Amino acid sequence: MGRRNSRNRVLPILENVEIKSFAAEGKSLARVDDKVVFVPLTVPGDVIDIQLTRSRSSFGEGKAIRFHKKSVLRIEPKCEHFGTCGGCKWQMIDYPLQLKTKQQQVLENYQHLGNFEFPEHFPILASEKIYFYRNKLEYTFSNRKWLSDFDRSIDFQEQNMDGLGFHLPKMFDRILDIDNCYLQQEPSNAIRLSIRDFAIEHKISFHSARRREGYLRNLIIRTASTGDLMVILVVNTDDASTLHLLLNHLADNFPEITSLMYVINTNSNDTLNGMQVQLFKGNPFILEKMEEIEFKIGPISFYQTNSEQAYQMYKIAREYAHLTGNEVVYDLYTGTGTIANFVAKKAKKVIGIEYVEEAIEDAKVNSKINSIDNTVFYAGDMAKVFTAEFIAENGKADVVITDPPRAGMHEKVVNQLLELEAKRIVYISCNPATQVRDIDLLKSKYKVTKVQPIDMFPQTHHVENIALLELI
Repeated sequence: MGRRNSRNRVLPILENVEIKSFAAEGKSLARVDDKVVFVPLTVPGDVIDIQLTRSRSSFGEGKAIRFHKKSVLRIEPKCEHFGTCGGCKWQMIDYPLQLKTKQQQVLENYQHLGNFEFPEHFPILASEKIYFYRNKLEYTFSNRKWLSDFDRSIDFQEQNMDGLGFHLPKMFDRILDIDNCYLQQEPSNAIRLSIRDFAIEHKISFHSARRREGYLRNLIIRTASTGDLMVILVVNTDDASTLHLLLNHLADNFPEITSLMYVINTNSNDTLNGMQVQLFKGNPFILEKMEEIEFKIGPISFYQTNSEQAYQMYKIAREYAHLTGNEVVYDLYTGTGTIANFVAKKAKKVIGIEYVEEAIEDAKVNSKINSIDNTVFYAGDMAKVFTAEFIAENGKADVVITDPPRAGMHEKVVNQLLELEAKRIVYISCNPATQVRDIDLLKSKYKVTKVQPIDMFPQTHHVENIALLELI
């Protein structure tokens, strides 16, 4: 019997369907009659049966429930959790093919969504590390772990259901208990397994998202290329004896931890915004370094999650900015001021703007510890801060560097850029589609002279892209 959708219709199974090509969001597509069907975790050349999960007049979505033939493009995934865990969805194709597909996706966005000229030959910048490249991972404790070998004969009174891992896709209250993750270098796995087993041994309760109870909530691990290591334990209640038992276990067994912290979160969600992060042992920050610039990273500070590839990206942005020491630079969506501080010593002045006030405070600190005195940072809504009056007060920009969120820039920001008429705009984007949309709005005054895709997240479909726009 087929799957029922939200309207209680029984959706059909499509049999012996060949996957034709890669599509957006890490999915692949097949064509059945006049309908396009998107299927995750498949590769062009696979021949499968598809259980439809969504059906519209022109397209459908589904999942592979049977493989009649596996594509010659497939490789064996490295991770034992592949296909169940929601991450690393491209482990079944080799890295050169991942790069080729990402580059093609950027090109197609420019070809199909943009109405402007651009240079087409821009080989993607590969990541030197294709595993163990992330500097931050967040795990969730749950008393309802996912059982991949479930059967109805299981006695749940005897079954230990406590787990520590990642949320399953579209399941807020279920996590996949992770044995080994290939995203973050050791001792990340060792720390996670140690605290999980210690808590189970000492009968410390794991959180229930559904009932909003249970002591242990989250574990956050942050690493730095300097060797610094931050661990943050998030718990549900202020139970000092249990908390100290857990934290002392971590401190005693992992002396390499340089910053051991905790949060008491009694809210219904897991976000730490506005939460008070307490220091248990070590420093309240870790240090990251790019060239001679040091960056203090606090427990809730944003920093690009692939440190080594971020350095390559910032070098390209600095090269595109073509700074001689005489330029006024505006760094829009500056975050913690990483790019602003990175380029500051080659500029006359850098003005950074960011919505999150805490990030701006981090940016100011990072300027101070590096003796950078030609940066100025402002917090506020970009569309409201970046105005003609603001520009009159801070000076006309020679170069603009912008790195907006996935949604791209607000139309008011784009219009202000047109009024500003900086000589160069360096546009960094994690979403080439919205980047192309914004460039299309700027084309009356700017031309695209360089485009550089960058792979920040191997084993996933995500791609960063840098475009250089020059005033016509």
